[in-house]
Amino acid sequence: MSAAHVRRGASSRARPRKNSKVAVPKKIARRLPVDQARANKVAGIVFGGFMLAIVAVVLVALDIPAKAERAAGSAVGRAGFTVSGYQIVGLAHLDRRVVDSVVNDEIRRAAADAGAARAPQALVDAEAIRERLLRFGWVKDARVLRRLPDALVIDIVERKPAALWQSKGQLALIDAEGVVLDRVPVNQMPDLPLLIGPGANVQEQELARMMADVPTLKPQLASATWVGGRRWDLNFQSGETVALPEGDEAARVALAKFAKADRQSGLLGRGIVRFDLRVPGKMIVRLPHALDPMTPAKPQAS
Repeated sequence: MSAAHVRRGASSRARPRKNSKVAVPKKIARRLPVDQARANKVAGIVFGGFMLAIVAVVLVALDIPAKAERAAGSAVGRAGFTVSGYQIVGLAHLDRRVVDSVVNDEIRRAAADAGAARAPQALVDAEAIRERLLRFGWVKDARVLRRLPDALVIDIVERKPAALWQSKGQLALIDAEGVVLDRVPVNQMPDLPLLIGPGANVQEQELARMMADVPTLKPQLASATWVGGRRWDLNFQSGETVALPEGDEAARVALAKFAKADRQSGLLGRGIVRFDLRVPGKMIVRLPHALDPMTPAKPQAS
């Protein structure tokens, strides 16, 4: 072997090898609770995640995912999967024109994004349609389904009217959760319980549970007034008002006692104006006119 050959070999062996892997400096690695190899592996994973995050940010900034989605949707549309119509199911009270307006807006937007006369079915934003429909009081839930090859199905679940709510001169239908469904003209009031006063709508469920405990009184209730945001005045069809105490439990107990007394003695329908149950254990009554001083007063029920 020649001397030149030996020198070349020695030179190649002396040249340091390049390491493309991420490595933790030895001074730092000595302070870590893991060995050098594991520290290098963790550092590589962290660096790879950092690079992926940068790539994701760049892609979003350039709107590449949205562009790719629109391109794919347009391609599917050119294959014949465009929206030629839609079907609405579950609609009973909400004006159909409201739903038509929302759906047609999103269909036109999809067609504009694709630069086509007809909207590719894949580009119609079903979630946007759903979110817009949920803004209307009548709509409890909504689903938008794609029916291949060229239709949409708008499935609506409507809320059920539970009561009327009168506040600040406005009359509205509400459901059991107190959600306002629609305004109601006075001359078109349905046969539903009437709740009166600011905030009465959100108390509807508790009132309904309380009245369910007194089935003999429930059919006779004409309206209920939420007083001062604290308690109920119940107004019955025979003209009497029953003032309940504050607090759900106290009101339940007082009303149950009144219902029992009414079954036994027939309190309602006797011309008494008001029964005040706000004092625990007592019932204070108000008569329609002052008693004659010579007439002995009737004992108050307790």
